Amino acid sequence: MSIRKSWVYFCVLAAATTAMGAEEAGAAVVARTAGETIAIAAAAALTMAVSVLGAGAAVGRIGAAALGAAAEKPDLLTRSILFVALAEGLAVLGFAISIMLVQKIV
Repeated sequence: MSIRKSWVYFCVLAAATTAMGAEEAGAAVVARTAGETIAIAAAAALTMAVSVLGAGAAVGRIGAAALGAAAEKPDLLTRSILFVALAEGLAVLGFAISIMLVQKIV
């Protein structure tokens, strides 16, 4: 199986798991089965893992480019820190979404 097909299957699984964790509209108290609780927990873990891995990859590439640019022109360092912070925001958003998913379990 190619990496592209594996990635597509992974994305479909992640979307299905997240959709299973969606809360029913207007329900005050929801009785969940063990499978639904596990699906929500898996969605939270998957959300956190993918967002942190993506942010790490982005910060690694952007940070290397920022330091390379700062070696040429030191005044570019302050501007490039903004791009590193934007990439790190991806991890923060993933963390916030996973916390919201965990709150659905409790």
